[in-house]
Amino acid sequence: MSESPSFSESISGQSPSRRVLLVWDAPNMDMGLGSILGGRPTAAYRPRFDALGRWLLGRTADLSRAENSSDGTAPPGVEPEATVFTNIVPGSADVVRPWVDALRNVGYAVFAKPKLADDSDVDADMLDHIELRRHTVGLAGLIVASADGQAFREPLLEVASDGTPVTVIGFREHASWALTTEELEFVDLEDIPGVFREPLPRIGLDSLPDDGAWLTPFRPLQALLP
Repeated sequence: MSESPSFSESISGQSPSRRVLLVWDAPNMDMGLGSILGGRPTAAYRPRFDALGRWLLGRTADLSRAENSSDGTAPPGVEPEATVFTNIVPGSADVVRPWVDALRNVGYAVFAKPKLADDSDVDADMLDHIELRRHTVGLAGLIVASADGQAFREPLLEVASDGTPVTVIGFREHASWALTTEELEFVDLEDIPGVFREPLPRIGLDSLPDDGAWLTPFRPLQALLP
């Protein structure tokens, strides 16, 4: 008996439409947000994926207009697709399940992989997903939410060399590689309307108030002990 196809494989056979593909690197984005906040986000600082989805739909419409769509909506042959890639630490399934179900209810696919070792991350899975779309149905646009330049910079430049619009979503504090690469568009996550309920408490060395600011440590001194 043959194995049932994965979502990544089966959906490419179900629809021949080119994709405006959004890939969300949950471990990396969570780490970047935690660094800005100095800890785990409260409800006010958790990204709203419904707002991100509406932004993706608008971006798809923009690309459709660029392809001479008559009414500004996605014509046959171009579809938005969004997938969140995440690791699941053993024993955390009950905590993570409501978030995963909420994403799926909004319209996102979720690729979940158990975090069994330091090297069991989802970088390779995200790149495989991008390559599958690129070489089967094709990409009308690619959007990657991650600050991981080591994993993504060269593959994204290769996609951009095909003439495909490539956008990186992240936090400007952590994505200088995307900000300084002309072939890539950078969008700060906080600049997407409605993604955060409250402004992030961002203080950088290039945006200090006149009376100065306290910059909290990223980790406690006790972390230095063996």
